[in-house]
Amino acid sequence: MSLAKMVQIYDTTLRDGTQSEGFNLSARDKIRIAQRLDEFGVHFIEGGWPGSNPKDVEFFQRARDIEWKHAQITAFGSTCRARSTPEDDANIQALLEAGTTWCTIFGKSWTLHVTDVLQTTLSDNLRIIEESVAYLRQQGRRVIYDAEHFFDGYKQDPVYAVETLQAAIRGGAEMVVLCDTNGGTLPWEVEDILRAVKGQIGVPFGIHAHNDSECAVINSLIAVREGAIQVQGTINGVGERCGNANLCSIIPDLQLKMGYSCVPEENLKQLYALSHFVFEVANITPDEHLPYVGRSAFAHKGGVHVAAMRRNPRSYQHIEPERVGNQSRVVVSDLSGRGNLLSKAEEHGVEVEGEEVVPVLKQVKELEARGFSFEAAEASVALMLKRQEPHYRRPFELVDFFVNVEHRHGRGIFAEATVKIRIGDQVMHTAAEGVGPVHALDQALRKALLPFYPQLQHFQLSDYKVRILDPDNGTEATTRVLVEMRNSTSRWSTVGASANIIEASWQALADGLEYGLTMAH
Repeated sequence: MSLAKMVQIYDTTLRDGTQSEGFNLSARDKIRIAQRLDEFGVHFIEGGWPGSNPKDVEFFQRARDIEWKHAQITAFGSTCRARSTPEDDANIQALLEAGTTWCTIFGKSWTLHVTDVLQTTLSDNLRIIEESVAYLRQQGRRVIYDAEHFFDGYKQDPVYAVETLQAAIRGGAEMVVLCDTNGGTLPWEVEDILRAVKGQIGVPFGIHAHNDSECAVINSLIAVREGAIQVQGTINGVGERCGNANLCSIIPDLQLKMGYSCVPEENLKQLYALSHFVFEVANITPDEHLPYVGRSAFAHKGGVHVAAMRRNPRSYQHIEPERVGNQSRVVVSDLSGRGNLLSKAEEHGVEVEGEEVVPVLKQVKELEARGFSFEAAEASVALMLKRQEPHYRRPFELVDFFVNVEHRHGRGIFAEATVKIRIGDQVMHTAAEGVGPVHALDQALRKALLPFYPQLQHFQLSDYKVRILDPDNGTEATTRVLVEMRNSTSRWSTVGASANIIEASWQALADGLEYGLTMAH
């Protein structure tokens, strides 16, 4: 791919991303993410604002001791204060102390901000932009200039907005980045403004878009079409208010659909893992509906869709998911057709053919009408299919169970369960205590099974979720229980539903153990 097609990726997850509500990173977290971004192949990593907090100062201290393979680490800050000079400005001095080759500073493009926020004159604003950039250049730094609120500023006073860019260029900025800081500029406005100003800039330009009107990605793509060579954004689109332009969408859009080169071709397969790594480090539940990198991005639920996908995957997928490190999935629900279940059977190694899935399909639809949900409980579906195999024998069958909850003086609340199950020709009758009725039931069941299936000692209950489906029915409401189990190599989820929470729990627990004993690897 030619150099003319190269687009620089400027990641600001560690600075602008951390301005997102609920998205917090320690200095060590920032280093870990920066190293993954560097490995992925982005061109610039904005490490933070060293003049704003000690955590960012620590990041730049740590970053100096790391050999970065691809990325340039940049320090971010603002122009000097109004009616002052860069030499006397603590923020500018902090940028220098960060020790990075590149600095990114922002200044005001919108007359409203100059008069109402900075409370200075239009001419003084031009001065501080030019002098701040020039001072950093004199100190040996390379400078990217972020023109904050450029599009809003241009709409109010186009001549002055362009003058602010020219002031930065006179100071020595190597790149000017046009920012839609409030995120309210629409795509056709971005296109019209860029066509009007790009001939007046004289240096390479980039785009920095926010997502307040859900246009950050498309505005970034339009900017590239109009000549921008740098796109600023964040992994997963995190950022202040509604977030920044999502690099997890922009990079594959540019690289797979528009013919630009952003990261090394072989690295694009790391995109899914990178997205989830950032969520994990920030201790945030992933948004699995994100394009390209969400687990649901290539999940197929409708029966018609799945039937078509089985004939040709291109029928309902815009790219091959493996190109971004993702994979296709088939979801089973009351909207399913035979193809959904045949795909699920193939996935789990179950030997059933076309007509043999019809009873299971009917059962799925009937159970979902009663409150079951199989989208997150694929192990339950796999078991239903497995039971259709002619020679399949369940590892155990319930005869009956009894659960009792008591409060005793001096001991408090505890539960006791007895379970009678059939294993082959034998009937096991066991009892166990627990902190609650479900725990006691689980303990009694395991106690009965363990002599026959010693591998059970490696099964752990890793999650137990309860959802009330019809709260208007009060204590008679139907309860759905989702259980997740794991062993040393696998995880699986099963579901139960009933107006009796103990019965719903038994259904999920029993299926979870049966799947683990017969199908988990």
